Amino acid sequence: MKAIHAVRLVGTALLISGSIHAYAQASNANAPASAPTTTPEARSHYKSMKAANRALQRQVRNALVKDRNISTANITVRARDGAVTLQGSVPLQAQSDRATEVAKGVPGVVSVKNALSIRPVGT
Repeated sequence: MKAIHAVRLVGTALLISGSIHAYAQASNANAPASAPTTTPEARSHYKSMKAANRALQRQVRNALVKDRNISTANITVRARDGAVTLQGSVPLQAQSDRATEVAKGVPGVVSVKNALSIRPVGT
């Protein structure tokens, strides 16, 4: 009985030590060790693209706010590489259509996706 228990204990110890060794190995063993994951230039480019997207979002939002025919309280503007998405809700279909026209008129906007829903006031 004690021999079986000892064999199980040794087998478990070998299994654990083998799995720890396998876990410690790098998943990309063939890749060069000195390869950086991101370069400073890539990070700089990413940051400048984010800043440009935020600036375009602000420009579109400001253009929508200036138009008195659009209720902008529930409109969110998203921009990515010149593609603008309008999300949220407006009380009338005419406001949704006008918001698309205004957004298309902003310099730098390549396309506009209108994801606005129509919700009458009070609902």
